Amino acid sequence: MNRERTNSRTTGSSRKKEDEEVSFKGRFRFIQAIFVMLGIIVTGQLVNLQILDRQFLQGEGDKRSVRNESIPAHRGIIFDRNGKILAASAPVTSVWADPVILLNSKERWFELADALDLNRNWLTRRLNQKAAAGKRFLPLKRELTPEEGKLVRSLRIKGIVIRPEQKRYYPMGEVTSHLIGLTGRDDKDAGEIGKEGLELGYDQWLTGSNGSRRIRKDLLGNLVTEAELLENSQPGKELMLSIDSRLQYMAYRELKSAVKKHRAKSGSLVMLDVQTGEVLAMVNQPSYNPNNREELKYSRNRVLTDAIEPGSTLKPFTVAAALESGKYNRYTRINTGVGYMRVGRDSVKDTHGYGVIDVETVLKKSSNIGVTKMALNVGADSVMDMFRRVGLGQSPGTGFPGERSGYIPYKDRFSDIETATLSFGYGLTVTPMQLAQAYAVLGAGGVLRPTSLIKRDVPPAGKRVMPKEVADEVLQMLGKVVRKGGTGWRGAVKSYDVAAKTGTVRKVSNRGYSSERYIGLFAGVAPLENPRIATVVIIDDPAGKDYYGGVTAGPVFSKVNAQALRALGVRPQKDKVLTAGLGLQNPAAHMN
Repeated sequence: MNRERTNSRTTGSSRKKEDEEVSFKGRFRFIQAIFVMLGIIVTGQLVNLQILDRQFLQGEGDKRSVRNESIPAHRGIIFDRNGKILAASAPVTSVWADPVILLNSKERWFELADALDLNRNWLTRRLNQKAAAGKRFLPLKRELTPEEGKLVRSLRIKGIVIRPEQKRYYPMGEVTSHLIGLTGRDDKDAGEIGKEGLELGYDQWLTGSNGSRRIRKDLLGNLVTEAELLENSQPGKELMLSIDSRLQYMAYRELKSAVKKHRAKSGSLVMLDVQTGEVLAMVNQPSYNPNNREELKYSRNRVLTDAIEPGSTLKPFTVAAALESGKYNRYTRINTGVGYMRVGRDSVKDTHGYGVIDVETVLKKSSNIGVTKMALNVGADSVMDMFRRVGLGQSPGTGFPGERSGYIPYKDRFSDIETATLSFGYGLTVTPMQLAQAYAVLGAGGVLRPTSLIKRDVPPAGKRVMPKEVADEVLQMLGKVVRKGGTGWRGAVKSYDVAAKTGTVRKVSNRGYSSERYIGLFAGVAPLENPRIATVVIIDDPAGKDYYGGVTAGPVFSKVNAQALRALGVRPQKDKVLTAGLGLQNPAAHMN
């Protein structure tokens, strides 16, 4: 019995050990299975990450470290007609900082400030303010030279970003500012875009197309790999203007001097090539320096944007309409009386009573009554048709932003007083450019050519808008205006015969025409024989007693044309050279 109990205990112990072994092996296999499953899961995830979702993950990583930077295209150069640079771009660099990252480099802030020539206290204060607000962008300095940019880069301060850019330079500064205009910064691609003048009008032509490159940076903004070029930038196209920088400078100098002398509000001058329609000079006062952006005071290009009443400078075209009608020639006699004429309920006056004078003297003395009688005789429609044919009331089509076309009234019937005022340049407006184009028609023998600010290789044929004999006869009469006894004798050009007309216009105020504020004009062509240039000078609102166009604008016309004709190689007339120095003196001449 004891033996049975002993066997029973032995058997139970053996079974217990077997059960424990089975339990241990089960747990081991379970744990083993878990590790196998984990291995399978990890392996599957690795396969998924490295193969199946590789592009997605790589893209997510690139979003945080890879950037495509724009490479600004080099803006096209602007030249004058002789190849002198008027506007060009140069490489510069801009520096900005990540204030949060720079907090770890406080000990180098003063070093950075010295390299950028910044006030240390200012830099410290700004960095602390931006960092405290969590801002990640702080511009430090723009338009550094490439050498200065390299110096900052050599400091290797973390959190500093150096960006290549372009800066536009204008070698002639304020002399060409109204024409060329200026550019502004496009912060999106570090390029330049046209803001004013021809920089704006021809922006697409000058801009070109930007390139791009791929770079990889770490979380601190440090470059990890070298830049990879994706696309080369294509530089903008060059632009060659019709402007002659020599004439431009001469015109600017003389106009500025006259505006200062007469304490005028403003002044404008435009010079056209009669044979091609090209603009040789275009200047305004006051001007501004486009290279000094900190003190920039932009002013408009008055030659193309300001429309004014032309006054007596339009009388030659009223006379042209009368000659074309066949009712008049330069020797036709007109009774201007004692200088006063009733027109309905209104009146027309001359400054002097000239009595019976011929058409040539009507222009020479600038008689309002004389041109009024001619206009009333041939009719307002004929006069207005002549005005329109020479380009008044129409855009010159230069492509300049903001160019105006002036105002020509359109009516079925004009009253007598309206016809009278139109005949001597009131009741309509023109820009200085339009007036110069009209005088160029006279110089070109009655042919209208479109004006151009771009140099022309082949002159346009133009369109005949006036009989040649009429244009030539009007020019001959205008030649007497700048001689002894004429209203424009101050505009005479030494060694050359010229043809021109003066104008003095009352400015419009809230109460009508002012009796104290005037615009002085002088328009003409030179030389008289085989004309080469047409010039218009305007002096706006001169102070003092000398406000007549012949006094304020005439001397500018004289000086500018004398220098321009010599610069263009036009030979002086022998008889004029022999008599040069005798001078023209006629202080008692009527000034209109």
